[in-house]
Amino acid sequence: MFDLHSFTMVSLLLTLIHILGLFAAIDAIMKSRTSQGAIAWMLLLILVPYIAFPFYWIFGRSKFQGYVNTRRIRAKDIKNHTQTFRAVNPDVIADFHGQPGKLVLERLADFPYTHSNSIQLLVNGEATFDAIYEMMSAATEYILFQTYIFRDDGVGKRFSELLTRKAKEGVAVYFLYDEIGSYQLTHKFLHELREAGIKVRAFHTTRGKGNRFQLNFRNHRKIVVIDGKVAAVGGINFGDEYLGLSKRFGAWRDTHLRIHGPAAQAVQWSFLEDWYWASGDTLNVNWEEEPAEDGNEVALVIPMGPADPIETCGLFFVHAINSAQRRIWIASPYFVPDKQVICALQLAALRGCDVRIMLPERPDHLLVYLSSFHFISETAIEDRITFYRYQPGFLHQKVLLVDDEMAAVGTANLDNRSFRLNFEIMVAVVGSHFAQSVEAMLLEDFKHCREVDPQEIQKRSFWFQLGVSGSRLMSPIQ
Repeated sequence: MFDLHSFTMVSLLLTLIHILGLFAAIDAIMKSRTSQGAIAWMLLLILVPYIAFPFYWIFGRSKFQGYVNTRRIRAKDIKNHTQTFRAVNPDVIADFHGQPGKLVLERLADFPYTHSNSIQLLVNGEATFDAIYEMMSAATEYILFQTYIFRDDGVGKRFSELLTRKAKEGVAVYFLYDEIGSYQLTHKFLHELREAGIKVRAFHTTRGKGNRFQLNFRNHRKIVVIDGKVAAVGGINFGDEYLGLSKRFGAWRDTHLRIHGPAAQAVQWSFLEDWYWASGDTLNVNWEEEPAEDGNEVALVIPMGPADPIETCGLFFVHAINSAQRRIWIASPYFVPDKQVICALQLAALRGCDVRIMLPERPDHLLVYLSSFHFISETAIEDRITFYRYQPGFLHQKVLLVDDEMAAVGTANLDNRSFRLNFEIMVAVVGSHFAQSVEAMLLEDFKHCREVDPQEIQKRSFWFQLGVSGSRLMSPIQ
């Protein structure tokens, strides 16, 4: 029976929730990135705090607390190491003095452009896994291994067995994974890796007082570094679906890079920062540069994420698009851009650039897929921007091509999650030779695409259009 005591307790609980909602609304007003977001959160937290309050503490922030302080503490080390790198290795520094367009990107990164790199484009899972397996097999000192998704399936077993074997050979192996992306990994699996002598850490996006409920952040980087000399970066995680073995998607289109040369050092630094956050340990690694004998590629490694003082990922895309004079081609599994990127794409089209954006036909995340219809329609300018839907299987590559001079491959998608919520990494390569390789790869991909009518949403059912409109409202957390 509902007595006076129960009524009093319920009243106190409701009052407490409204008070918490009010304090959260004040927090949202002070910290939300946009005025629209601040107003939306404020109204929800005041009017329906029972629903809005838990959602706000999960999805309401775009800055990752704790890691920011970690980077601030280590900023002096970063600066000193970068200065030392320039002083000790002047022969591998690519000097773009007097070219402010290129220096903008260098200022977004911790390391300078380097030349004497050999960079191999790896198309799809089989080529990527074979290259990484060969790299890891040749390791003599250490392996730095980082991924967003690692599955205990055929691919996962292949690499866990190799990591175990290398650890038993005396190679130091460091295994870093995102606990949300790799949520299916069992304690037994991780215990077996540790028993083999592998140092295993979850990235811990929920670690720290301010991050306890912030499940919306991800470490989306995929990095392998061998002995500080060779590295791999790209869109491919470690699971059978990346070999096209998924019953849901079938063929899986993705792109990765193999880097031999000084740029591998910058990839290594990104791993060390993440490992320090996850473990508190500073690793003793090789910083002796090894220019590739057969390589003359100029590369810049750009780590990016919600701990950056500025929105590095969004600025990277805006700058790359604004720098295009002849063409800008982008391949991404998701298209949920912010207004700055939309404007940059439209301006590129208006100044006569060939603007092409390649997206998957098949969705893996329904809300993001539905949102893309709205943003395609909003971005399109008559026939000046061409959108494509890749037909066979699922398109997951993250590739950008600017004119005949620069191409970038990495982990960042063209969406708000990569811009503000994920830890990402991109490798920009300057030079016509690599750009031609990326051009040839994308031209082959375009053969397997259909051209999109930007207004095709108008031909869909009312319920589909309603779903698109509703999904668009969720774009800040997609």
